[in-house]
Amino acid sequence: MNPSFDALLVVSFGGPEGMDDVIPFLENVLRGRNVPRERLLQVAKHYELFGGLSPINEQNRQLIAALKKELAIQGPNLPVYFGNRNWQPLLADTLRQMRDDGIKNALAFVTSAYSSYSSCRQYLENIAEARGVVGENAPSVEKIRAFYNHPLFIEANVDHVRQAYQKIPAAQRTNARLVFTAHSIPISMARNCDYAAQLEETSRLIASALGVEQWRLVFQSRSGAPAQPWLGPDIRDYLQELHAAGATDVVVAPIGFVSDHMEIIYDLDTEAIARCRELGLNMVRAATAGTHPGFIEMIRELIIERLESQTPRRSVGTHGARADLCLPACCSLV
Repeated sequence: MNPSFDALLVVSFGGPEGMDDVIPFLENVLRGRNVPRERLLQVAKHYELFGGLSPINEQNRQLIAALKKELAIQGPNLPVYFGNRNWQPLLADTLRQMRDDGIKNALAFVTSAYSSYSSCRQYLENIAEARGVVGENAPSVEKIRAFYNHPLFIEANVDHVRQAYQKIPAAQRTNARLVFTAHSIPISMARNCDYAAQLEETSRLIASALGVEQWRLVFQSRSGAPAQPWLGPDIRDYLQELHAAGATDVVVAPIGFVSDHMEIIYDLDTEAIARCRELGLNMVRAATAGTHPGFIEMIRELIIERLESQTPRRSVGTHGARADLCLPACCSLV
């Protein structure tokens, strides 16, 4: 057993938990980016529909509670901390608490399965910045690898997609179309990472396990200037294509996310559902990995993998397990 790691830090995006939080939260998200104020206010209206409350923090608390229970029963006996990049509990505050608790070297589980600037490298930058804020004796933090093709992540998503199919009338189930979604990113960013290829692999593995041949990976939640090319097609455009092709039922699986947040409850559960109603499509949205027992078990397995150097690094598909440490040019912004 490698004794060098003495804590686990769960790192996530963060989200507001009331109307007073919304504007400061969005200002944190957009700091340093050339985004017009009117765009920020437009996004704020999405949060207003839900009383300014994003479900992401509460879902992360549930994940941490399930993980603490798993570690208490199965080990290893590591304290678990929670820090966000954009809202409370903020990373710097959490790292300061960890320092005061005597933590020296932590593993970080980032709530993103894939590799891109936004979903990996930016988290590393945020952790480094937070350590700089804390200053002397700030604990070191090493990120656990991307897990998009870990068999237990696939298993969790397969279970949730299967449950979604059960909500479609049995006579129509065979012809229902399966659509995987993920947050879009600029094509200039996508060229410097494996994000799109990893999402395709995850989609293929889930569809194969379900025996589904008709599936498509699409994207959602783009926020850039209209002239800037982003990964597509957009889910709302693809729903139009499915309707034109005669589809009547669609299962939407947001595999690009491990928990629900605004991009799920607004972009899918509000906007995409509304588009389907307009088109006469029956849409069922699969749950995210959340606190699925397989997903919790996967996190424990990834911890053990780093603590015990001889532990097999499990993956499925053709790409193999992702490396622990990123190369200097990996997932650059441009």
